[in-house]
Amino acid sequence: MQILSTGEVLWDIVGGKEFLGGAPLNFSVSSLRLGNFVALLSGVGDDDLGRKAIAQMTALALSTDFIQIVSEAPTGTAQVTLDGSGNATFHIGRPAAFDLLQVNSTLIQRCEAVLPDWIYFGTLANTYTPNEEWLHKAVSRLQPTKCFYDMNLRDGHWNLALVERLSALATVIKLNEQEAQRLFELKFAPQVYSVERFCRRWSKSFDVELICVTMGSAGCAIYSNDSVQTFAGYSVDVVDTVGQGMRFLRHSSMASISAGLSNKLHRLRTHWAR
Repeated sequence: MQILSTGEVLWDIVGGKEFLGGAPLNFSVSSLRLGNFVALLSGVGDDDLGRKAIAQMTALALSTDFIQIVSEAPTGTAQVTLDGSGNATFHIGRPAAFDLLQVNSTLIQRCEAVLPDWIYFGTLANTYTPNEEWLHKAVSRLQPTKCFYDMNLRDGHWNLALVERLSALATVIKLNEQEAQRLFELKFAPQVYSVERFCRRWSKSFDVELICVTMGSAGCAIYSNDSVQTFAGYSVDVVDTVGQGMRFLRHSSMASISAGLSNKLHRLRTHWAR
């Protein structure tokens, strides 16, 4: 499978220690380890953190052919604060290098050469208008590619109109239950929220084939073919929650689609497997 992954590369700074991350990078590395070809489109600054990021990506065997060096802004960072339960809040400096990409027709031509089956994107980098405009053009030019929208809504770095526009591009959406409830209340109030009601309304509004809602200790819900299935979680000792949505995506969403946990996922699974 050929994947074009787009969005932020940044360093999570936890307790003064730096950890290379950003959902698109984490997704790219996980997809690469599952045997797929992955091109990651992002930017790092012309600084020590940028050079360190490229070195780590290279060590992970992830191609840096689509990583741009941006002199106008620093490499992205997220200052992470953990509460007593290990839940994280993020302070993300903007603008960052991943905001200021050189996005033009030449870049789309380079992406066409990848022949992507899927385009992965989130919300954060697309809050910068040129990035979002380029994404829409790329999706249109790269048809019949399919789109995986991994929401990751960070406070202060999203708005409902943007999420709606990105949802309209998506074949698959992943989000957590807190995000689902917040979006439902913004768009469909005064109706009473439920996971199933959110999935049905959001899928119908934006023509999404599959929605995965992660629910913490309660597991997850998968909406596809007009039905919802729930899968139980299991107990673990929480150290912190940074990156766990991506860990879920690797082990549950992608793996279940590939392995075929449910006949209801069959049509999407064939897309992933081709």
